[in-house]
Amino acid sequence: MNKKQLLLLFLSCFLTVYSQEDESCALPVDPTMQIFPEYPDADCVVLADSIHVKVDPTGSGSFTVYKKLRVQTWKGALAHRIVKYEYDPLTAFAKFKWATIYRANGDVVNLDVTQACDYAAPARAIYWGAREIMLQVGRLEPGDVVEYEIDKKGFTYALLNSLQDDDSRFIPPMRGHFYDIVPFWVNYPTVRKTYMVSLPMEKELQFQFYHGTCQSAMRYQDDRKVYSFVMENTVPFEREPNMVDLFDAAPKLFMSSTPEWRDKSLWFHNVNEEYDSFHAWPDAQKKVDELVRGKKTEMEKIEVLTHWVADNIRYSGISMGEGEGFTLHNTKMNYTDRCGVCKDIAGTLISFLRMAGFEAYPAMTMAGSRVEEIPADHFNHCVAVVKLANGTYMPLDPTWVPFVRELWSSAEQQQHYLPGVPEGSDLCLTPVSAPENHYVRIHAKNKLDEKGNLKGSFTITAEGQSDANIRRMFTQGWQVEWTNQLENQLLAVSPKARIVKVDYGKDPKNYMAGPVRITFQYEIPGYALATSGEMVFKPLVMNNLYAQVMSHLRIDTSLETRKYGFKDACSRLVELTEEMDLPKGYRLTEGGRTDSFASEAADFNGSLSQTGSKIRLTQQLALKKRVYEAADWEGFRTAVNKHKEFGNYWVVKK
Repeated sequence: MNKKQLLLLFLSCFLTVYSQEDESCALPVDPTMQIFPEYPDADCVVLADSIHVKVDPTGSGSFTVYKKLRVQTWKGALAHRIVKYEYDPLTAFAKFKWATIYRANGDVVNLDVTQACDYAAPARAIYWGAREIMLQVGRLEPGDVVEYEIDKKGFTYALLNSLQDDDSRFIPPMRGHFYDIVPFWVNYPTVRKTYMVSLPMEKELQFQFYHGTCQSAMRYQDDRKVYSFVMENTVPFEREPNMVDLFDAAPKLFMSSTPEWRDKSLWFHNVNEEYDSFHAWPDAQKKVDELVRGKKTEMEKIEVLTHWVADNIRYSGISMGEGEGFTLHNTKMNYTDRCGVCKDIAGTLISFLRMAGFEAYPAMTMAGSRVEEIPADHFNHCVAVVKLANGTYMPLDPTWVPFVRELWSSAEQQQHYLPGVPEGSDLCLTPVSAPENHYVRIHAKNKLDEKGNLKGSFTITAEGQSDANIRRMFTQGWQVEWTNQLENQLLAVSPKARIVKVDYGKDPKNYMAGPVRITFQYEIPGYALATSGEMVFKPLVMNNLYAQVMSHLRIDTSLETRKYGFKDACSRLVELTEEMDLPKGYRLTEGGRTDSFASEAADFNGSLSQTGSKIRLTQQLALKKRVYEAADWEGFRTAVNKHKEFGNYWVVKK
């Protein structure tokens, strides 16, 4: 009996026991003929999904990736006609070991894995040579079972020296240490999901399972420690709109042999100092001297250096040889090439700051989800920290602030980061930015005639992330498109809208001159639906005007409750005012009203009144976070719904 037959027999025995424990399932013994009454609508059921890792003393791992799945529908058959697996050749190697199809009619097909393709993985913006292996399974039918095994060696982050050809390239940068981050959520119902890691006896490993429970164990076997984690009968994670990242809500396993984050911080600092990433270079020094000339305070100098780097180093990642991964490329390369990924942009700023006399260091962060206390390298982004005169470290992110009035993007607030500083650091968290730092204000004055035609003007001003959103057309778009872009804002309100005049200042590209300010004059024929003695219309400031900055309106507030946290683009203060002159004798049918609400998540104040022929609407909505807990939902939802209600249609009668 060969290995695959033994594996099939083992799985059949497992399913027999499962059937005996829950007779209501009535599962047959043969998995190739198995029907799952618990998952009648599933396109596929995964019978077994496992990863076994053997870690050697250097920290390098040998991975066995195994999966067995049963196709249940034609859609599932189409989805699994090929199998793909991605790896990074700088740090790992992967290949198909074997693959088999068990047909529903009893036939067994052993696929020729020597025909598997190994090719450059699709990439955008970062071209570091990632690869995929792909095996063509071919036509499948409901009832077919696909089983395969992949061998992988290495680790999951880029190596310091990418030029080595022997097995030393599989040794992780922090030599001797092992970590892994294992998502335990699934795309299809899964009978059994397993992760097992075997380490030398002398290695210590700390771990934690988040957002759920699993069967976990540690055993001594062959003079090694073997840790195992198992989840059974797992179904796809039920997502919610605008929810936090799956890593912040779904089951996951984190493990690391590194004792604490301070150890990682010290290592990260030392490895870049030893690589001499931030050595001064004469041409760059001339640029730094030019930029800081005449600047009196430390913040003036930090500001001008950060913005120059942010605006002048293009984001485009190509493999630059030695120095990929945790090390930052040197000053000469970054300044000469004027392009790179986040670590190259951050590295340029660190070099500039040092040449200006500051202490500055790199930091690792995770854009999109939180980082846990287990010191596993859950990072995808590199930033900088600078030491101020008062001894504190200030985070800077030039990658996220091109043409933005901030030095640290508040689209990254409530985000963990780990500075690589000489004294070592624990994990840090960026603070919440107050809503008033990102205000958007629209003040409109309009006049409506008896035919429903509207004439008027509005002025929009904004700061922080709201400023960057509105100003982007000036700083990153073609100037010949400015008029069309501005016209589109009014066309989103009504396809009949016509711009009479726009005033956007002398140089809207100069974002450091002050908050953006744009004034529109316009005409909108037939804006109100007019009948004899009655008109119906929406307030202009609440009628899809500058919707791109009002991201809270894209969050579905019809949901009464939430299980998980949720995210907005940024904290924000929205202030809307509209004055509307009505034709003589017309009045609001609903009369005036006021409303207010306050919570930990969001506040709202609004009023609607009429004096003579003039209607006045005022609103203030304060959204206090970027990342919210599920418990914040009631406060957020209530405030936003009150805000929306003040934008309902107005009915005026003569």
